[in-house]
Amino acid sequence: MNTNTLLSHAADLILGTHHLTVLTGAGISTPSGIPDFRSPGSGLWTKVNPFQVASIQGFRIQPQSFFDWIRPLAGKLLQAVPNPAHIALAQLEKMGWVKAIITQNIDALHQKAGSQNVIEVHGHIRQATCVRCYNSVSIEAILGRFLNDHEIPRCERCGGVLKPNVILFGEQLPVAQINAALREARTCDLMLVAGTSLNVSPVADLPFIAHEHGAHIIVINREPTPIDQYATLVIRYDLVLALPGIVTQIIQRSLHLET
Repeated sequence: MNTNTLLSHAADLILGTHHLTVLTGAGISTPSGIPDFRSPGSGLWTKVNPFQVASIQGFRIQPQSFFDWIRPLAGKLLQAVPNPAHIALAQLEKMGWVKAIITQNIDALHQKAGSQNVIEVHGHIRQATCVRCYNSVSIEAILGRFLNDHEIPRCERCGGVLKPNVILFGEQLPVAQINAALREARTCDLMLVAGTSLNVSPVADLPFIAHEHGAHIIVINREPTPIDQYATLVIRYDLVLALPGIVTQIIQRSLHLET
């Protein structure tokens, strides 16, 4: 099938759904200038040992290494703006099709694009929490120390280290968020998997759970994923073009029905 036919098929599936859940990964945010973690040769984990700089054990022993590593990434995350793929999903939610977005990303670009029901299974970078007294502060409140100074950001109440609310290796995923994601996987009748290689569990299990509960699966990703063989539709195309293309087709059909 050519790309237009594939996008048309995706639009048909969405128009026939009652509960569409979206699962997104790093691939939806790389066009916004945010590097991913696992791409061979270019991913962030090819340059450092993640278990040294981005594990909870490493953070507790040597937090300075974590902040030295995350400082340039944090700048990109905080300055990034949503791209057309994020905006397309927000449009689909506003039109009533998307019920929830489950994301592995910590950049909050879905929210910046206008999406309301976003389940952040790997945390976010909007806030930081003191590891000693659990005081929570906005990242904006410590932005100068976080980006410009080379000192470890510390809690004004007790002097404890402020850890950004992202999930590090060795940490449990947020229970409420994972439970919400599991509910979506079990209740959706269509799951759109966009920009994720599905290499990280338990998030990688969600499309399989959805499939086992009778949901159709659409995959839009440049590279193969483990769920492809069970998917109703697999599209190897740029998300920045594919998702707006699907939205355009849905809008055109809706206008046609109205006339």
